[in-house]
Amino acid sequence: MTMSNIGCMRGFLASPVGVACAAALALPLTPPAAAAASPASSRTASMPATRPDVLPGSTQSLPLTSLSRDRVLGSAASEQGLARRDVRHFSMVGVIWDDPDTALHGSVQVRTRATGSGTWSQWQDIGTHSDDAPDPDSTERTSGRVRGSTTPLWVGDSDGVEVRVRAEGVRRTEETARGTRTLTSATALPSGLRLELVDPGEAEPGGAEPGGAGPGGAAPVTRAGSLRAGTGTPESAESLAATEIPALDQAATERELRTLRGAELTRSQRVKPYIGPRPRIITRRGWGADEKLREKKFVYTRNVKAAFVHHTDTGNGYKCSQAASVIRGIYRYHVKSMGWRDIGYNFLVDKCGTIYEGRAGGVAKPVLGAHTLGFNTKSMGIAVLGSFGSAKPPAAAVRAIARLAAWKLGIWGGNPSGKTYLKSGGGNLYRKGKNVRLNVISGHRDGFATDCPGLQLYRKLGTTRTTAARFQGR
Repeated sequence: MTMSNIGCMRGFLASPVGVACAAALALPLTPPAAAAASPASSRTASMPATRPDVLPGSTQSLPLTSLSRDRVLGSAASEQGLARRDVRHFSMVGVIWDDPDTALHGSVQVRTRATGSGTWSQWQDIGTHSDDAPDPDSTERTSGRVRGSTTPLWVGDSDGVEVRVRAEGVRRTEETARGTRTLTSATALPSGLRLELVDPGEAEPGGAEPGGAGPGGAAPVTRAGSLRAGTGTPESAESLAATEIPALDQAATERELRTLRGAELTRSQRVKPYIGPRPRIITRRGWGADEKLREKKFVYTRNVKAAFVHHTDTGNGYKCSQAASVIRGIYRYHVKSMGWRDIGYNFLVDKCGTIYEGRAGGVAKPVLGAHTLGFNTKSMGIAVLGSFGSAKPPAAAVRAIARLAAWKLGIWGGNPSGKTYLKSGGGNLYRKGKNVRLNVISGHRDGFATDCPGLQLYRKLGTTRTTAARFQGR
């Protein structure tokens, strides 16, 4: 269904497809009253039960053992891992440890065996620092469940694994009777190292993975129930059955903005709403999220003043038709392995430019994410699936970031080419409480000392800001 087939926005919202999309857009549409009085608040809403014919996936968690006899101050060995072994099927791999405040100084490498082929891969590096995280004093961070972790790596369907974790060497000099000599010793590895092997599960039987359709593709939108008048909340679980939110043109998006936000619009938005056309978005149901994994409550921040761009650092070896599986793997890794309440990013984008809903709570809402430590409040996180330190990001993905930012920031009055102030919640770059002037579209590294979103993607952000502002009609 396209907007050319719809007479007006009221007709669209009254249609089964429109109702489904409106429910996916906002759960509920207006932030709870408590959210206006505090930086973040929670609200519980009913979610549809996972269908019994969906294969939910699984996680294998294997403790690492010493691979060397060297010990550092009586702590864990300086090299740990697992010898080659057969395991149940998995497609994503990472390493976790007990204390999230302890850094892993060293290297993590893995080899995997492709299912059915008997062929082992070369050694692959896994990023040792997962710099996406809940803010230090947030309920999510202080839950007692959060663990330290590497980034997850997508390896495809595999049934064998070998891993090694090596502490980096520390050099020091000392004076002796014969002169100066250099000594090298290994740092201590974090305690409780475990290998996490993630099987993302499968999409619903008979349903195609949505990523291959591309930004303009037409995927089915399931019939949904009605909305309770004036509440913006689903009347039944069926209202969340939409697998995608279709794109709207500029005029329809402006009408929707007035319809959905009404009296909350700023004076300038009432005169000329600076908002980009709504892009097509694959919903959580569309990519096959198992809603039983995450916490039930939605947590909101007050508004959305900035967008932080990330890369998932999961590798570039996936096909666009596998993007939903990659996202299911990240979701399971964030929740089951790392101990977060939900997937950390608000949105994800694949290499073909398809946009996916991330953390639950409504794509038009100011959902509190766990993407930029210290700056999750009043911001959103957009993560491109892949690693872009040396690889250039696809043009389709960069354009999708601009389209998404133009729409979502436009809802909250943000100028993609402008700057804004965010108060740091604490991190390794800015002290807690410091007001930091940032680009409205920033890279992860602007708020936290990290390589994310990769040098090649970071270099594209200037163009992204200009393009997003143009989409808004500025």
